[in-house]
Amino acid sequence: MGLQGTGSNDVVIAEPIFVPEHRTHKQMDGFNCVHDQENPIYDLSWAQTFVRVVNTAAIGALKKALKVFIESRTGASTDPTKLAGDVDTQVRIASVRNTISELESVMFRNFDLMEAANWKPSIEDRVLYRYQASLVIEKAIEAIDTLFDVAGGRSVFNDHPLQNLWHDIHIARCHVANSPTGFARNLGSVTLGMDNADVFV
Repeated sequence: MGLQGTGSNDVVIAEPIFVPEHRTHKQMDGFNCVHDQENPIYDLSWAQTFVRVVNTAAIGALKKALKVFIESRTGASTDPTKLAGDVDTQVRIASVRNTISELESVMFRNFDLMEAANWKPSIEDRVLYRYQASLVIEKAIEAIDTLFDVAGGRSVFNDHPLQNLWHDIHIARCHVANSPTGFARNLGSVTLGMDNADVFV
């Protein structure tokens, strides 16, 4: 239904092979930010990068959706000022632009803060960043639905350019990394002084 351009494939190794120790990555090494590399960026918890891989594409999809929405709606009328004068459309576009800005700002700020911490942020910060990353898809879904609701009759057809974008964002929600409930619970607990319960931060 969506995400058909990710290139997700299975790799099968038919015969046993030897993997040298320096080519391995242990989960707890990732959690403890310990890696045998000279560049400190490799000390960053792998999870902080991975979770952004599975949701950041939705920000790009949402940016494209806004562009497509504006182009398709203004092209659908012989009077482009009609759409620009529609208060409901103005509010929806403003809301989506704000969502895009918010999602990008949080992501870039968090990586800036991680770099400032020499790629070893505190557990408390990692838990917060993890929760914020998990919210990307829900916010993107709300935003693209805001556009799709008023995208016009043509948008219901499979070949409409908004269709793939709508599907991509919605299907991304199925990934466990984009389900915020558990990460919210952990953030709340850590903020209240309890121990972190997630090694994937």
